[in-house]
Amino acid sequence: MKLVVVSAGLSVPSSTRLLADRLAAIAAPAATAPEPQRADVQVIELHDLAVEIAHTFTNGFGGQTLNEAFDTVAGADGLIAVTPVFSASYSGLFKSFFDTLSVHDPDALAGKPVLIAATGGTARHSLVLDHALRPLFSYLRAVVVPTGVYAASEDWGAEGLDARIAQAAAELAALMSGLPTAGHRPRRDTFLSVTPFEERLAALRPVSEPPGTHSAPGT
Repeated sequence: MKLVVVSAGLSVPSSTRLLADRLAAIAAPAATAPEPQRADVQVIELHDLAVEIAHTFTNGFGGQTLNEAFDTVAGADGLIAVTPVFSASYSGLFKSFFDTLSVHDPDALAGKPVLIAATGGTARHSLVLDHALRPLFSYLRAVVVPTGVYAASEDWGAEGLDARIAQAAAELAALMSGLPTAGHRPRRDTFLSVTPFEERLAALRPVSEPPGTHSAPGT
């Protein structure tokens, strides 16, 4: 069982990485319960990949380290994605990583459990989880856990953060444990099928009424 953490914190140390580590510390052992071992945790620090991500946008080719990070994410059983908040949304570095990942491998996150989290200076930005992060990963066809975690500056050491971390980590662990195989990916074409509404409506017509005919009012 492999759990991958993507942290977009810029400073060292950072509150973004701290939140990611606390989420992983609970999700990793829970994902393998009741087995005695822990899930293997791998951390990707995006500030180390910033130059290679920029090169990918300018010349279309990612470096070896970036490609290895893409493969690590694609092969994970579960993902924890944490970003600092800038201008009421995820950071540009965070978005750029997942943009280039989707070009490198469009199916990398399809069907994969993802726990979203963010850090910011004020609680007023907590809606970033539902207004920015959740739509992003839904578009990438990931399975986003119901509980996201936002940690403002005043949340550290305050009541409530630990409970949210525990709840979100437990939900991720449950989804990870339910995966049939590591790196399982649904077929891409299953998301592109079109419901044949005309055929289904035709099947609902009474047998005695030929298609295209209607009874006159009052008869």
